[in-house]
Amino acid sequence: MSIRFDDRVAIVTGAGGGLGRHYALELAKRGARVVVNDLGGDRSGTGTSDAAQAVVEEIRVAGGTAMANGASVADYDQMAEMVARANEAWGGVHILINNAGVLRDKSFAKMEPADFAFVVQVHLLGTAYATKACWDTFRAQNYGRVLMTSSSSGLFGNFGQSNYAAAKLGIAGLARTLHLEGAKHDIRVNTIAPTAGTRMTEGLFPDAAFAAFVPEKVAPAALYLVSEDAPSGQIVGAGAGVVQASYLTLTPGVALHGDDLSPEGVARHWTAITERAGEIVPGSGAEQAMLIARTLHGG
Repeated sequence: MSIRFDDRVAIVTGAGGGLGRHYALELAKRGARVVVNDLGGDRSGTGTSDAAQAVVEEIRVAGGTAMANGASVADYDQMAEMVARANEAWGGVHILINNAGVLRDKSFAKMEPADFAFVVQVHLLGTAYATKACWDTFRAQNYGRVLMTSSSSGLFGNFGQSNYAAAKLGIAGLARTLHLEGAKHDIRVNTIAPTAGTRMTEGLFPDAAFAAFVPEKVAPAALYLVSEDAPSGQIVGAGAGVVQASYLTLTPGVALHGDDLSPEGVARHWTAITERAGEIVPGSGAEQAMLIARTLHGG
């Protein structure tokens, strides 16, 4: 069956270019009314632009419905006003794609605290603010689809991106918790870790790779993850047409007793502690304690 978004209202942050633009265009093509949010500016978060309005015009020319919004995700009141406008105009909000972001890359030794704080503010707090602004609407209508944007930098680390990585792994943790909290209201929350050539990554990719990792090849995964029949609680990698699943796992571990319950004992048993046979993918944080209990009892 074709995946459609008729009668759905979608908000896409950072939708003035790159991945966000393609998400907005594809959602509109498939029937959604789209709020195209973009503060504008370059990848460091400075400057302004009319990018959001330009995307709205693309959607309208193609026969779709959209409105531009220039609010900053880093300001909760502006996010709340954006959601209120969408509710007033279209009677609801059903989909949120948290895509807005900035980069201020430097090694940790050279990074100013202000640059660390700014990137965390935009990515992590901005994602939380936009989602919180939608949350009551989602709960009231017993329906919501949220897509968070993480990164391989956050999931696995990347030199020179300590601020970005910290925010992006924080987003993955936020998504997992909201997946649990939203379940009874049919609010499904997923995370995408995209690899794409955009204004955020321009200059970071070789030219050939930049051309291969086009945003159009990420959009299919993103749209599936906000569709009516989407899963929830998933972390999905996407780039160059390849779609992957990423998991945080936990090994059974080793129960240490007596003299082994010491730093030296941890060192002696390190190979067994890190043995991945029998590892699990916890559904919530409580499962760590449950696995510890099973290990203690030899289960």
